[in-house]
Amino acid sequence: MRTMDRREAFKVLAGAPLTVGALTSCALTQRSVERSGLPAFGSESPPRQFRGVWVATVDNIDWPSKPGLSTDQQRAEIDRILDTAQRLELNAVMLQVRPTCDALYRSDIEPWSAFLTGRQGVGPNPDYDPLQHWVRGAHERGLDLHAWVNPFRARHPKSIGPDAASHVSRLFPASVRTYRGHLWLDPGSPSARELSLRVIDDLLSRYDLDGIHMDDYFYPYPDDKVPFPDDETFADYTRSGGKLDRDAWRRSNIDTFVRETQALIRRKSPHALFTISPFGIWRPNHPEGVKGFDSYAGLHADARMWLREGWCDAMIPQLYWPVASPSQPFEPLMNWWADQNTRNRHVWAGLYLTRILKRDDPATSWEPAEILDQIRIVSQSSRVTGFSLFSMIGLLENRRTIADLLAAGPLAGPALVPESPWLEATPPGAPLVAVRRTPGQLELSISPAPGTPRPRRYVVASKADIGTAGWVLPGGDGVIRSTLRPRIMPGIGAELVVTPIGANGLTGTPTRTVS
Repeated sequence: MRTMDRREAFKVLAGAPLTVGALTSCALTQRSVERSGLPAFGSESPPRQFRGVWVATVDNIDWPSKPGLSTDQQRAEIDRILDTAQRLELNAVMLQVRPTCDALYRSDIEPWSAFLTGRQGVGPNPDYDPLQHWVRGAHERGLDLHAWVNPFRARHPKSIGPDAASHVSRLFPASVRTYRGHLWLDPGSPSARELSLRVIDDLLSRYDLDGIHMDDYFYPYPDDKVPFPDDETFADYTRSGGKLDRDAWRRSNIDTFVRETQALIRRKSPHALFTISPFGIWRPNHPEGVKGFDSYAGLHADARMWLREGWCDAMIPQLYWPVASPSQPFEPLMNWWADQNTRNRHVWAGLYLTRILKRDDPATSWEPAEILDQIRIVSQSSRVTGFSLFSMIGLLENRRTIADLLAAGPLAGPALVPESPWLEATPPGAPLVAVRRTPGQLELSISPAPGTPRPRRYVVASKADIGTAGWVLPGGDGVIRSTLRPRIMPGIGAELVVTPIGANGLTGTPTRTVS
């Protein structure tokens, strides 16, 4: 049995009853997380399923609830979001950190976001780094944290106040276009693409991120009567000998950016995922009978090719229609995307949870049963191994009791993020484990292996005479101490297995000991 100095322990898990199988679970104490119990599972390991949620900052959709909150108020809202995600057994948060060429984190490249403080370029007061708080808080709760970056949008119609002197529209106006109430970096400009890559490089260099995420906004959604104003950059391309027509050139610009982003992530953070959430219809009639917007032509986004070529690690198509939609049927669209996954990357379904409105909102609201049915369909698929919910506000407000229904239904137990075997990431080493038997309980102490990546979670499995039961505990840098109170104590010498789980579900080396 591995041992450690118990005086090192500073993060304590104290026991609390939760009857599942042979053992009860435990509650967190002396931690920033408030939680009544850690749900147990009754097998060697919990299931693998990506359970994500988007946290949108543009227009203050999810966080912060309004611009200009105090630092303490912003932190309290972060903690509430992360506590909710943990309580609901989600395992990943997609946080929008760069909505309009601005920053919801401390940056030397782009100005502070007005969605954070009410004025672009002005930081929080008292000063703090919100993204550090998000990353630390997510990992303390056993959640992965992905930085959601909008690569080309530079101003939104709901943007607040004037752009700061350090904003790209002021520093490099030649790379910025005005279109449909937005400012947009021209993807045809190499310097514009380089700016976004520089931002991603900076994020990966300074934060322990589990991934970089992008949504459907590459070129802006078009107005058929007003073309995107990229005559100058297209003329530069043709003068240099380019032969593609304009639409193919635009797709090539985005393809190049996607490939360069993936290469950058591989160099900087081999464990991190590159995920993209495109519009849910690649082209009309794919699959047969589907009608709707043509994102291949309209956004110049060939998401099918990115998935087929393995240029991203996970595709999360926005399947924002009901199961029974005649022109955009949920399950056939989901299966079509799975069919394109020839490189065996991840396909996860993007679900439109905020179509569930409050009780006093119009009758156009979805009922919670729609989302529950979609999660059921996803869970029955062997090829679509998870989902992400847009967005957090619907869970925080518990619209039409959707959060309660999820907690009592498809999210009733823990799940680990599916592994990504193609990543060249180093798994966590075997943790240091000490077990002490006292009357009616087991006292368990876990410390991460020195010199290896820190676990995001620990899976603890105990084998009693009547079967196997276990827990999923948060990981992190420090020592975890847990008091397990079995309903039926395993016999002396029964096996206890503690497996560290790294970023993005990477399984580390287990420690096997006896109770």
